[in-house]
Amino acid sequence: MSTLEISFGRVDETGNVYVVDAGVERLIGSQPAMTIDEAVAFYSKRYQDLADTVRILEQRAKAKADPKSIAKSAEKLISDLASPAALGDLEALRVRVTAVKDSLGEALAESAAKHAEAVSAAVVVREAIVLEAEKIASQDPQKINYKNSTVKMTELFTAWQENQKSSVKIPKAKADELWQRFSKARNSFDAHKRSYFAAADQAAKAGKQAKLDLVIKAEALVAKGAEGSAEYRDLLTAWKALPKTKLKTDDAHWARFKAAGDAIYTARSEKLAADDVAFSANLEAKLALLTEAEAINVEGNLEAAKAAMKSINARWEKAGKVPRDQMRATEDRLKAVEAKIKRVEDELWRKSDPATIDRTNSVRTQLEAGIAKLEVELEAAKATGDAGKISKAQEALDTKKAWLEVVIANS
Repeated sequence: MSTLEISFGRVDETGNVYVVDAGVERLIGSQPAMTIDEAVAFYSKRYQDLADTVRILEQRAKAKADPKSIAKSAEKLISDLASPAALGDLEALRVRVTAVKDSLGEALAESAAKHAEAVSAAVVVREAIVLEAEKIASQDPQKINYKNSTVKMTELFTAWQENQKSSVKIPKAKADELWQRFSKARNSFDAHKRSYFAAADQAAKAGKQAKLDLVIKAEALVAKGAEGSAEYRDLLTAWKALPKTKLKTDDAHWARFKAAGDAIYTARSEKLAADDVAFSANLEAKLALLTEAEAINVEGNLEAAKAAMKSINARWEKAGKVPRDQMRATEDRLKAVEAKIKRVEDELWRKSDPATIDRTNSVRTQLEAGIAKLEVELEAAKATGDAGKISKAQEALDTKKAWLEVVIANS
């Protein structure tokens, strides 16, 4: 027999191998160097490999594995089964693969819906990251807390990377849009940060030189001793107006500046202490003048009181300075006497003022007329014997008389 008929195909005497596929015989290969059995086994093995792949596909579908992945595998198998060089029931394999593919419709739809939800969730996460980054970048560059904001930006970038790794793939157009916004915010923040610290560094260097200049001036004042204290206070005000820096030289400059101030203030304290001792005699003189001033009878004779106070003031100036802790007390006592004289003088002037006198006389005349009228009303009330009317008339009369006494006393 020149040809061996086998299931699903045949092998001829030249080693050509044919498969019957969908009722049509098709040449699948030629193996002249093989025996017929070897050729059959070779192409049957290829069929078995395809059959095993189909079986695995069916198992995956039954186990409800990822339908998208199964569909992709099914498409590849359909392509592989189109005209394979394999010996076996190829049509049966195609039917089985098609059955698997057809069964995936609902699962694919559900998978697509879940994928869409996952994409939306991933987009929401990235948009939140972008918005937070843009919020940080939009702050006033001069008011940003760069330490905290840098940490936050780093956390946002890490969150972005983790989202890329752990979430589903976002459509490229949306992913690119979000990345461009995020990148722009980061770049803007970094630019602000560099500019801010460059300016701060420049200011620190300028402040360093300015403080060194103040140190040199302060140290030059030490030679003046106590007389340099006022100028040193001006230098201290200028120092406080300069920005504080974290440069190590800042502390060193301050130490020198303060040492100069300590020397100046020590000299000032020593001078003031010496002055207090020297001014003790002046204090005794001024205390005696205060006793004299406080004994002046201002109400008795104003002109004499003013003359006495003028004499005391002249001697007060000649007496000189007193110790610092007594300056305010002595000055306050002297001012109290001066104020007393001023009050008496003002009151005397008020009473002698023609306008005041006219007003007082007018009020006095009105009150006296009112009293005369009320006296008549009181007599009329007494004539009626009505106790209520008598009491009311008497009360009104007493009030008018009291007002008249006040006016007379102040005139």
